[in-house]
Amino acid sequence: MSGPPPLEALILALPETAGSALYGMIDVLSATGTLWEQLVAEDTGARRIVPRIVAHTSHAFDCGNRIPVQPDFSVGDNPQADVIILPELWLAPDDDMHGRHREVVEWIRSRYLGGSIIYTACSGSVLLAASGLLDGREATSHWAYRDLFRTRFPQVSFRPEPNLVFADRTGRIVTAGGTTSWHDLAIHIISRHCSPGEALRIAKIYLLKLHGEGQLPYTSLVRRQPHADSIVRRAEDLLREHFRELTALSLVIAECGIPERSLKRRFKAATGLTLIAYIQNLRIEEAKRLLECEDISVEEVAVAVGYENCAFFRRLFKRCSGLTPGEYRRMFASIGVTPAIEG
Repeated sequence: MSGPPPLEALILALPETAGSALYGMIDVLSATGTLWEQLVAEDTGARRIVPRIVAHTSHAFDCGNRIPVQPDFSVGDNPQADVIILPELWLAPDDDMHGRHREVVEWIRSRYLGGSIIYTACSGSVLLAASGLLDGREATSHWAYRDLFRTRFPQVSFRPEPNLVFADRTGRIVTAGGTTSWHDLAIHIISRHCSPGEALRIAKIYLLKLHGEGQLPYTSLVRRQPHADSIVRRAEDLLREHFRELTALSLVIAECGIPERSLKRRFKAATGLTLIAYIQNLRIEEAKRLLECEDISVEEVAVAVGYENCAFFRRLFKRCSGLTPGEYRRMFASIGVTPAIEG
């Protein structure tokens, strides 16, 4: 007796698409129902998902880093599938894709209205936001696009912390976070549309893991925002130099030469952060660096970045990074260490 027909999935490819996410998703989804059986059970199994590439054109082209793409369909063919996947795009942090790929955007909207489930990985959600389908809904993307969503898509409730976000209770739109979040997305798709058991088997084969810790541990809390306010830029430079000092805030207010209320208002408008939050972010980023690179105690780290109260520092660090200082050190301190080669 034959099983259910395989799930049809269309994966969008554009010139901006990251080839690793595109072909990684194709490999993993294509293996559902067959690869575990071949490796472990000596059985051929049956494919559970059939992914195909849809693009802005039916002709071959190169996507990011000159990786070749041969589409199965163009959006002009109006292909239909149960699932539409928008993988990562190579985009600058301020690139909202305004005015580009209008036929693609319209096809995405029509597929959603036709009943397809839309999944995005990383910056694929920027394209989805440009379609308007995320208006009034929650979404995530790579943490580096937080300010892009704040300024260009304010109608989207952007959540930089989790790695998977459901736009509504129906689950018709699911967005995934940073670059390798397509791993989490693939596991979710297989679990949801095939079975949790099959998702676990695929995760074991490909050594995939769910990033249950979310994106906060990986997020840089301090980034230069493009703005034209020279006073705010002066304040940012001063804070980067003096953030460890207890008098950093009063020093900046005095040096900038405008009323305190005006500086605070302009700083928040330009950066999206209060002055206090900016100082805290600078201190936590420096604490991360010390935890990654220096063999000193958490108490010493707290003092080094400007906090005499270690308990307060620990709570602030956990709120900003999602991890305790000790957990953060265990997670990242060994990344730069090369294992010794036994001779």
